[in-house]
Amino acid sequence: MNHRSGPLTLHLVAAASLAAMLPSGAWAQAATAESGKLTVITVTAERRAENLQDIPSSVSTIGAELLDSLNTGGQDIRMLAGRVPSLNIESSFGRAFPRFYLRGYGNTDFRLNASQPVSLVYDDVVQENPILKGFPAFDLDRIEVLRGPQGSLFGRNTPAGVVKFDSMRPSLKALGGYGSVSLGTFSSINAEGVLNLPVSSQSGLRLSVLSQTRDDWVKNTLAAGPTKEFEGYRDNALRLQWLFEPSKDFSALFNVHARDYDGSARLFRANIIQPGTNDFIPGFDERKVAFDGINHSELQNQGANLRLKWNLGDVTLHSITGYEHVKTYSRGDIDGGPPPYNFGGGAGAIPFYSETADGMPKHSQWTQELRLESNASGPLSWQGGVYFFKEDYKIESFDYDSTAGNAQQGYERVRQKNDAYAIFGAVNYAVTPQLKLRGGLRYTWDKKTFAIEDYNSSAFVPCIGPTIGAIPAPPRCSLADLAALGDTSAKTSDKKLNWDLSGTYALDKNTNLYARAATGFRASSVQGAGAFNDQSIGKPENVTSVEAGIKADLFDRRARLNFGVFNYTVKDLQLTAVGGATGNANVLLNAKKATGQGFELDLQAYLTDNLLASVGVGYNDTKIKDPSLVVSVCGNGQYVTSPNCTVLDPQPTATTANINGNPLPQAPKTTLNFTLRYSQPVADGEMYVYTDWVYRSKINFFLYESKEFTGKPLTEGGIRVGYTWGNGKYDAAIFGRNITNQIRIVGGIDFDNLTGFINEPRTWGLQFKASF
Repeated sequence: MNHRSGPLTLHLVAAASLAAMLPSGAWAQAATAESGKLTVITVTAERRAENLQDIPSSVSTIGAELLDSLNTGGQDIRMLAGRVPSLNIESSFGRAFPRFYLRGYGNTDFRLNASQPVSLVYDDVVQENPILKGFPAFDLDRIEVLRGPQGSLFGRNTPAGVVKFDSMRPSLKALGGYGSVSLGTFSSINAEGVLNLPVSSQSGLRLSVLSQTRDDWVKNTLAAGPTKEFEGYRDNALRLQWLFEPSKDFSALFNVHARDYDGSARLFRANIIQPGTNDFIPGFDERKVAFDGINHSELQNQGANLRLKWNLGDVTLHSITGYEHVKTYSRGDIDGGPPPYNFGGGAGAIPFYSETADGMPKHSQWTQELRLESNASGPLSWQGGVYFFKEDYKIESFDYDSTAGNAQQGYERVRQKNDAYAIFGAVNYAVTPQLKLRGGLRYTWDKKTFAIEDYNSSAFVPCIGPTIGAIPAPPRCSLADLAALGDTSAKTSDKKLNWDLSGTYALDKNTNLYARAATGFRASSVQGAGAFNDQSIGKPENVTSVEAGIKADLFDRRARLNFGVFNYTVKDLQLTAVGGATGNANVLLNAKKATGQGFELDLQAYLTDNLLASVGVGYNDTKIKDPSLVVSVCGNGQYVTSPNCTVLDPQPTATTANINGNPLPQAPKTTLNFTLRYSQPVADGEMYVYTDWVYRSKINFFLYESKEFTGKPLTEGGIRVGYTWGNGKYDAAIFGRNITNQIRIVGGIDFDNLTGFINEPRTWGLQFKASF
């Protein structure tokens, strides 16, 4: 399949559109900043515009040049993994459904109604459903990563932190813009453009478009396979904003946005892990698979928001109204290999076929926030408000018979509704010019209803024989069977008060000490029953976190150092046991407790006026603490009576393991990022070299530990060499991503065979960008 053969409308718009006169990249920033000095970074981590160095918590930002370098290569939201300390992002869906982790704290749940402890807030609107979190990051003013609980100002489901995207706003001053086009490996094309159009002295428009396409580069070696090639995609997105400012006391910013994706789903590769190790099998070739199942993924996302701001004198009133809608469908060959299927199991065998699909044909999310902010100039300031959240969606899951023409043989249709309300407030008080304190409270009501509306698995064992292994009884063949078990619906209702208290102390005008204590919670979660598992409910989890650190501008702002230590405890941690003896299913669990401790460091420095370096380090030591918590291990208990991997935990039975003391899944102990940029004037322009590197240590794919399902350390590097001229208006560059071509297994499926999926290979490309 050649995904460039899809609609070209956004291609042409992206290549031709032009953006506001907004400097893009560090070379442009240098033109407006003092040479060899770092610029002040303004963030809104506490819902006000403030200097990053004055925020009493661990906050990092991702700059324009790094974001531009990553986007140029056509990467999706996972490109941000490790780019700031303690941030990890992964997905078993590919370019959809990213899962975020901060300080090792996240959720591996792969169902479409999963909740996550890291919240994504895009243009002040929470993106609750995991599919919404994949909206591309382009034409952004900044990305902020807020580590630690953010419950007071950002609400529920933020116990690990918040990743915050803020789009560039329309400018009323001048017509301007840019267009960028890059060509790369696998016939990839990445086109981005922005047009800023002042309509009058009081209003202006900003159109931002992105189009990313790539041809398939993985071949199906199975001649009878229904999908012949994989890993291509067409991913288009746009955003239109209208700013209206009739006076200094009122502004309205309207935003509509959309995304259209069509391409490959994640490739699950059967038995690519050498038994007894976490190495690839000899002769592994990332360009080849052998699938007898269909592979396809698509999604359509539309949304709008309206942000109003009234200056009422002593206070300012903010209103933020948001709407999001998404439809998605993803189908894949889960067993990852071809027939014959060996129901007896054994090394290298595929015990049984598994081809499934998940879809969301209906979804809506409405949010409304009203917030009052004080305008007082004295030592006391405050803000407070109310918040409303409403989400309603349907999910469809399908199973297919890979041995009978990929015919559908089972399905489940569920509906979930989620309503949440909150009141919140925060106070800032300057005790002295050096000592400033902050505190916040938020009270949240959260309700969910979950119902299985239709279900049929009559083509599965145990509904048809023979019975193999341990099958849950009684049979779960129809909706009536599930109803008899009381497994067709659930309701949850949670109430929680969260708080935070923090302070900064200025040692001098360039150095601040800070400390913070905060709580957060994640509301209850529900996962439905299926052919081989009962309904499961994860009760609310609650976190208490403390941190302290120092933020300093050094050497007359030629360097900036932010360093902090943290410790958190999560009670009733929601965990997701996936696969294993439970089959291709999710089972929600609550661990009695989990802990995390570590540190983060951000350092930027001009080594010379033309050489800028940055280093970020995160250390996260996480541990599950529940002596009685047992989960299923690799090898499906219905077909394989012993594990097909080397389990490293104590095993009460042949198919289970005790996970007390294990680290959290997908939680690298160490993350490291590094960038270096050198520039030199040449003729009437500037030649530059920019390189970025990211490293993470080993990770566990699952709750239990095994040799095979431990991901090796991963290091990826990028490089960009270019020339900019015309006072920064034109830029031409060559670039490379994963330039060492380090291929790693980054995730697995354990219920059938030693299945793994991998990271992106090395790519090269050319880019041209023009501004006016």
